[in-house]
Amino acid sequence: MKTPPIVSAQEWDAARNDMLGREKEVMRARDALAAQRRRMPWMALDKDYVFEGPQGKVSLLDLFDGRRQLIVYRAFIEPGTGDWPEHGCAGCSLMADHVPHLAHLNARDTTFVYASRATQHDLERMKAKMGWRHPWYTILPTDEAAFDVDFGVKDWHGTNAFIRDDDGRIYRTYFISGRGDEIFVGTWHLLDMTALGRQENWEDSPQGYPQSPPYEWWSWHDTYAEHTPWRWFGDPDPNDRDDQRPPREP
Repeated sequence: MKTPPIVSAQEWDAARNDMLGREKEVMRARDALAAQRRRMPWMALDKDYVFEGPQGKVSLLDLFDGRRQLIVYRAFIEPGTGDWPEHGCAGCSLMADHVPHLAHLNARDTTFVYASRATQHDLERMKAKMGWRHPWYTILPTDEAAFDVDFGVKDWHGTNAFIRDDDGRIYRTYFISGRGDEIFVGTWHLLDMTALGRQENWEDSPQGYPQSPPYEWWSWHDTYAEHTPWRWFGDPDPNDRDDQRPPREP
């Protein structure tokens, strides 16, 4: 591995101060983007969406749990994903490992939940197995559609934000997917501040740095000891412009 220059403390401080200036530029740009996001138009919902929770069927309005805002992450923890029934999607499981203590979101009048197609029995089983504690609902179809179909998360993960008014009307305020969701995963941001980074082969790193294909090194937190690299989802569909899966390595 070809390392960067080895320098004195004074030279290191100078290099770090240069990086700090660049980081502050990115932070200010992110703040400006968040300000623009707060000015996004709202989309009124005109359908009733049905979910199942621990106490039975509930509406999207019920998911707010009395708060003004709602964030819903669509996770693929369900039949047909991962090595089900042992686990669901490895990436969605990694995301679930990073859900924060929700009291802090609740203090800002905001509720956060997960939604999947798995039954409540299977979701409770998986939550107990993996140590997850956040609210998790089952997406149910209706005569008109289902939540995941209408909100861009039928075939791929994504996070939708909603707000309600005093009369119970619900509005969609934002949606992120793909790498936009990685802001929720502290592991990647911790790796980003290290010398070796995420150690994935798409990164621009010095020659000889350890790297491997993305996605394939991810595993469920209870299987890393026996994990071998594997492709836990298939190739992208060339006919689906919304399919965000990267192609396999040649």
